[in-house]
Amino acid sequence: MSWAATVLTLYPEMFPGPLGHSLAGRALSEGIWSLDTVQIRDFATDRHRSVDDTPAGGGAGMVMRADVLAAALDSVADDRPKLVMTPRGAPLTQGFVRELAAGPGLSILCGRFEGIDERLLEARPVIPVSIGDYVLSGGEVAALVLLDACVRLLSGVMGQPSSGEEESFESGLLEYPHYTRPVTWEGRTIPEVLRSGDHAKIAAWRKAKAAEETRLRRPDLIERHGGARRPPPSGARREDESK
Repeated sequence: MSWAATVLTLYPEMFPGPLGHSLAGRALSEGIWSLDTVQIRDFATDRHRSVDDTPAGGGAGMVMRADVLAAALDSVADDRPKLVMTPRGAPLTQGFVRELAAGPGLSILCGRFEGIDERLLEARPVIPVSIGDYVLSGGEVAALVLLDACVRLLSGVMGQPSSGEEESFESGLLEYPHYTRPVTWEGRTIPEVLRSGDHAKIAAWRKAKAAEETRLRRPDLIERHGGARRPPPSGARREDESK
């Protein structure tokens, strides 16, 4: 069976969107994964197909109703993980993405307006997930991000299985810098070690650069993964880079 995704949304026309192109789009057409959408309004019970109401206690905006969302979620009757995209969720990590990609698929509920009635999160086994510390107009864009991160890890999607093994976050570090032709561009030259043909030296240089980039740009990752991935002494690193 292919890896299956279901998106519950007020805007099913937003899917597959960019996922219908490039590697994800090709994999979708080849049946490596499948995508279905559920229109949340189909589960409204009034003639206006209302999915939201005013917030209890007053305040601006509208809140998505627990009864309507529960009915929509309950219509997806399978054992796949059910996620809801919300800024209040746990940050999305590459480790969690790998877990999701290794499973049968997932269902994603996309919120809108001011948020979702908290009772839905209490009554249904949904996992709140956030893609960053900022606010979007709705969960659809976040769902596209999550799906893209998962789909690219499915078997047969990327050309070479090793393509994803050395990328940022796979080892707990940011990825090392990349270069390609021409050798010299605007006075900047590709590091000599990358042109040496010495695979051991290249691997050592890349490992040191990954640690250096992470310490400079994302010290929180170094703290999260401990000192085991600290870069080698500065003298040793300079020696690698000078050859």
